[in-house]
Amino acid sequence: MSLVHAAHEAEAAEAFRNIPIVDLKDIDSSNPVVRAALADEIRDACMNVGFLYVTNHGITDTIIQNALTASKSFFSLPLEKKLELDMTKTANFKGYNPVLSSNNNPENNGDMHEGFEFGWEEIDARPDDEKRANDGVMAGANVWPSDCLEFRESVLTYYHAAVNLGRKLFPLFALALNLPENFFDDKTKNAAALMRVLHYPPQTGPVDDRVIGIGAHTDWECFTILWQEPEIQALQVLNKQNKWIDAPPIPGTLVVNLGDQFARWTNDVFKSTVHRAVNRSGVRRYSIPLFFGTDYHVRLEPIPSCVSPDRPPKYEVVTAGEYVKERLKATYGH
Repeated sequence: MSLVHAAHEAEAAEAFRNIPIVDLKDIDSSNPVVRAALADEIRDACMNVGFLYVTNHGITDTIIQNALTASKSFFSLPLEKKLELDMTKTANFKGYNPVLSSNNNPENNGDMHEGFEFGWEEIDARPDDEKRANDGVMAGANVWPSDCLEFRESVLTYYHAAVNLGRKLFPLFALALNLPENFFDDKTKNAAALMRVLHYPPQTGPVDDRVIGIGAHTDWECFTILWQEPEIQALQVLNKQNKWIDAPPIPGTLVVNLGDQFARWTNDVFKSTVHRAVNRSGVRRYSIPLFFGTDYHVRLEPIPSCVSPDRPPKYEVVTAGEYVKERLKATYGH
């Protein structure tokens, strides 16, 4: 069955009511049959939902917990200390953003979270880091707090583990699109890999539907790898019946969701699904997404197998960097 035909069938199917779980225990297998079976699972999730949980992802609990502990320490700093790293002071969107400074849904009044954003950097930093120099609109050094020394190493350790997982996923996405496994290799030599550490304060008092954790939006990279704090429900995914489906934290899993770059690559054969976060738990919530995309100079052109006479190209062709810059400015207003 062609990808276009499969996409039409997925669009005609009933709206999803849950998010599939994919076991990555065989992600390093060299057996083509095993890899094809894993790619089939991923294809189904990408066409029907645009979200999936992954188990056996290879990132240890120790790495995750160290990043969480360091993040809590950073967000506990006085506001004036965090504002020394305000991302509006930089040209590359790196650093701290306070509560309500971003607005992912233009119809809302702001996002009820604070965050810290950073890009590629070796743990043992070096000044001539080629990947950071080729980071497009995000090019340039990260900024780090001087009052929370463990923060940099802990979150960068998790960052590199998540990037390693992302690099293993790209060949499986290629197989899922009936492409050679190495299709994305020359497009991800300096892949955009942006991480945000997020803190959602307890949102209490009268409910204001125009101020929530993160407003309804789609992500702008190829895919996102998300760790979300256990036992706190916040993430919701919108199905085609416009019903919000909870995506609760499942122990031992990460959430992977597709973004707009893959939607453009695949002419919406793979879904970039609207989602939001609403923290009405009464307690603080933390999450850590890694946004993984192509090199910024790569043109987001539809893959030929995702285009047909009855499914013409839907999007203007732009580079990944142009698209990300547009979305960043829309979200942060600078």
